[in-house]
Amino acid sequence: MNFRQLDLNLLRVLAAIHRTGSVTAAGKALSLSQSATSSALARLRGHLDDELFVRTPGGLKPTRVCERIAPEVTELLQRLESTMSVHEAFDPARSEVHWKTSLSDLGEMMFMPPLAAALREQAPHARLSNVAVAAEDLAGALEAREIDFAIGILNPRHRGIRADLLFREHYVAMSSGGWRPSAGRASGRLTPEQLASAPLVVASPTATFHGSVEKMLVRLNLSDRIVLRARHFGALPDLALSTDLLTIVPQMYADNLSRRHDMRVWELPHDSSPDYEVRLVWHSSTANDPAQMWIREQVHRLFRR
Repeated sequence: MNFRQLDLNLLRVLAAIHRTGSVTAAGKALSLSQSATSSALARLRGHLDDELFVRTPGGLKPTRVCERIAPEVTELLQRLESTMSVHEAFDPARSEVHWKTSLSDLGEMMFMPPLAAALREQAPHARLSNVAVAAEDLAGALEAREIDFAIGILNPRHRGIRADLLFREHYVAMSSGGWRPSAGRASGRLTPEQLASAPLVVASPTATFHGSVEKMLVRLNLSDRIVLRARHFGALPDLALSTDLLTIVPQMYADNLSRRHDMRVWELPHDSSPDYEVRLVWHSSTANDPAQMWIREQVHRLFRR
């Protein structure tokens, strides 16, 4: 292949098809027709003397040659985009930027209100959307710029993904203000026996980063104490307030609820509650983007501790 004769625009097509697994989807992402995208792929195949992608029942699959070069091409294009945007001025008071994040339902309750207040004060023309992205698809969504950042119990180990630790957290039990253990003395921390005798309600969202709650209960042989599973954390306060059920939630959420409802927080038995880390995650291609740097600064200012 004579690299000097290669149209570098074809590399954008290669990266887009590799990312989406579809000629049609790649064309839409690049604002190209399907025929133009197919033509570009044919030219690439000729230049590289390789099929690059083969059709399978599950869609287009990259060849070994493609798997070797596509990630490098994608990273180089992202670095170029980041470099060329570094000198763009960002004025939050005037910008109409639209940021997209990915938060669980609990993350939406905890992080969206402070972020919204900061944006309304400092960036009144900006917008922020929470986009549903499954945990296993997060790295791809960040790479494709379908989202700009995510906050949660995240530790993706993918090339190009960066993460900052915001805070460490643990779980506590919550009940209505009048709830008391069925046995033993009521103190600030439940004993293993008291927890084992309590009927439980837990949140089991379709896509959740809090699966460690149920794992903890399985490890303690307490999964049979779950009498109610809700799909959303937002349902837990009313369920606990109107019944004798005990719920297990992150400390941050418990503190928020106890300020607004007649609810009591109980520490879990020693060594029973798993700790976890909440991170801000983004893609390295946005590392020097002024708008992205600004929103990440707000996240750090509001939530890092």
